[in-house]
This record gives sequence, structure tokens and C-alpha cells, in this order.
Amino acid sequence: MTKTIIFDLGAVLIDWNPHYLYRKIFEDEAEMRHFLEHVCTPDWNEEQDAGRPLEEATALLEAKHPEHAENIRAFYGRWEEMLGGAIEGTVEIFRELKQSGKYNLYALTNWSAETFPIAQERYEFLSWFDGTVVSGTEKDRKPFASFYHTLLNRYDVHPSDALFIDDNLRNIKAAEQLGIAFIHFTSPETLREALQEKGIL
Repeated sequence: MTKTIIFDLGAVLIDWNPHYLYRKIFEDEAEMRHFLEHVCTPDWNEEQDAGRPLEEATALLEAKHPEHAENIRAFYGRWEEMLGGAIEGTVEIFRELKQSGKYNLYALTNWSAETFPIAQERYEFLSWFDGTVVSGTEKDRKPFASFYHTLLNRYDVHPSDALFIDDNLRNIKAAEQLGIAFIHFTSPETLREALQEKGIL
């Protein structure tokens, strides 16, 4: 029986995408994609999610790609421009779950500790969670089992009582290996259908 629901944040409740910023910087879409695939890469960003300081991360890339220094600095210097709006359909589901009073609701997110406060100021619904575990603060991240255990242990959650919602299949599979039920998020509509099938909504 589900007692706890654990949400990922990015691409589930919050629309975050570097393209929102870099389309303002690059006139050519292919050049933008090349930059984000080969310079400010997802792997590089994940190290900040795992606790590496933004200043250190920026300096490392500037040294490696001096010809891109200005655009590298924009990644965190203009990071707020990567934030889109809330994903309203998911926020409405979250609101319904919160108002039901039936579930403990937590967030487990890969996010830099230095940028997460910006999101907290912008998205009021982040205060609705009963607890939030941020990778940059813990210096650990999904999909490592230790990061999931941080949440489970901190809030006394048994894996068999939990449901995990994430858009990333890698993270879903990690939760599954720990015995946590899951929903692979693709849209608010399919999430609502899945929760209704489980008798949660």
C-alpha cells in the first residue's frame, strides 16, 4: 500500500531547459546543440548537481575551451533564464495529493545547491513537500542507491510503501532495484491515468 510519493522536480514539476537561454545566444540551432553536447554537457552539469562548486566548474571548462569562455560563463551567470514555468498539470496533481492528506510527499532531485534557492523563490509549490532531498546539498545524486537511501532513512520510508515519479529511465531503474514502485513520467495526463489505475487519485 502506497503511503509515500516521491517526486523528481526537473521535467516533472518544473520546466528547466538550457535551450531557453542558449537560443538567445546562438543564432544557429546546430551550433547551440553542438555547444551543449560537447562543451556544457549534461555530464559536466551533473557534477554540479553532485556538489561541485559552480565557480570551479566554470573555471575548468573555460580552461579547456577558452574560445567558448563567454558562453560557458553564461550557463550559471544567466542560469535563471533556463527556467520555464511550472508544469501546471503535474502541479495540479501534486495539489490534489497534498489536499487529500493521505500521503507523505517528498522531492528527490538532482540539483545544484547553489541554484536550488532560485527555484524555491520562484515556485511556491516547492514548500508543499514534507521534505526535499537535494543532490548538491548531499553531494550525492541519482541514480546512486546511496542517494535514495538518504531520503528513505531520513524520513523513515520503507521502499515497499513508496512510489517514485521521475522522467529519467536511468533513475527509475535505480529505484526499482531498491524495491520502490515507480511511474515513468512522460506527461501530466499519463501520470494522472497511472495514479488513477493505482487507486491513488
